[in-house]
Amino acid sequence: MATLISMPRLSPTMEEGVVAKWLKQEGDKISPGDIVAEVETDKANMDFPLEDEGVLLKILAAPGQTVKLGAPVAILGKKGEDIAQLLKELGSASTDAPKPVAASPTQAAAPTPVAAPTPAPVKSEVAAPAVQPVTPTQARTGGRLNASPLARRLATEAGVDLRTLRGSGPGGRIVKRDIESAPKLAAQSVGLVSSGPVAAPTLLPGDELTPLSMIRRTAARRLVEAKQTVPHFYLTSEVDMEATMAFREQLNHASQASGGDKVSVNDLILKSLARALRLVPRANMSFSPDGQNAIVHHRVDVSVAVALDDGLITPVVRGADGKSLGAIAREVRELAQRGRDKKLRPEEYTGGTFSLTNLGMYGIREFYAIINPPESGILAVGQVEKRPVVVERDGKDQIEIRRRLTLTLSCDHRIVDGALGAQLLAKVVEGLREPLLLVL
Repeated sequence: MATLISMPRLSPTMEEGVVAKWLKQEGDKISPGDIVAEVETDKANMDFPLEDEGVLLKILAAPGQTVKLGAPVAILGKKGEDIAQLLKELGSASTDAPKPVAASPTQAAAPTPVAAPTPAPVKSEVAAPAVQPVTPTQARTGGRLNASPLARRLATEAGVDLRTLRGSGPGGRIVKRDIESAPKLAAQSVGLVSSGPVAAPTLLPGDELTPLSMIRRTAARRLVEAKQTVPHFYLTSEVDMEATMAFREQLNHASQASGGDKVSVNDLILKSLARALRLVPRANMSFSPDGQNAIVHHRVDVSVAVALDDGLITPVVRGADGKSLGAIAREVRELAQRGRDKKLRPEEYTGGTFSLTNLGMYGIREFYAIINPPESGILAVGQVEKRPVVVERDGKDQIEIRRRLTLTLSCDHRIVDGALGAQLLAKVVEGLREPLLLVL
């Protein structure tokens, strides 16, 4: 008997996925454990394996399409099995397979031609009228608007006027994809109509709406939640980096001679942060969701922000306080590269206890980072730069040019109060002022 294959949960925080590409095609035999597709989740591209056996009878989600968790993506069954009734139940009048095509920026989020049995409601703050009004013969049948029940519900929730849409279903019927693609059609017009309290951006001729990647969509949602629910406060300190830079130069000279890994400034800062979290364990805690407890972490797992072309990912260096600088340098490079290649496993980017983010390579002097819940803080690192500073020599003040670094600590005030955050930041600064402490 034919069965529906649904979008699985391939990462702990996944709510929807984008079908990057199908590795099996219709008519292919599937054995347990076969990888049938590659799915872009909110963090990485993941393999989609099947544990069932059969023939891939129909592909329901084209490459580049966004599919909600649990929604159908394919039909598996016996060769030659009749699936017309199953397709009818899904709300499709056509049994033609979708033709996989390369998704353009404005088509990448095109919805499936068949609707899920129990789709998640689509919320939209912007209602966008289509440019081309539809004639009665295009969307009306016997005086009644020709739209699927699902399309009617989605249109109501999104504030879209069905009368303004041109149906793309059989006989001009308005279907789910017409509702979800309405904002894209509106890009040809001079503006959007806001249906909510937030003013919609104005789209002028030449502007284009392009779908966000899964990573950016997830980050956008989580960052808004973080700023709304986590009471942030910030501590900033400046550290003299002369000793650290000299130590790094000696370390890398010795490492190069022995064929070891080069250590970056960021590796040294990560190690100093890990040491500080070990010395100030009360800062290495998380706020419990029940609001009644704190979660004590007897591990120092530092999440390191890595910039991607389409977002940000934070691979985790486990037990960073107990690792050598060379091991940290090697691990960070490997994790960062696999993150850019979207090959990280979920356990490699979840479960951190504190975060580190560095924009110094872009010439940024200082910035204020947003905490990544449930972690209790994040250390933002700026550029190591030469600055004029006042130093005391032989009892007299004088100005010298020194290499300095600005560190900004974002704290969750529910766990880390001002005094505790100051203690933690002081230990980070201590490790950078006296880098030999990082190898003890």
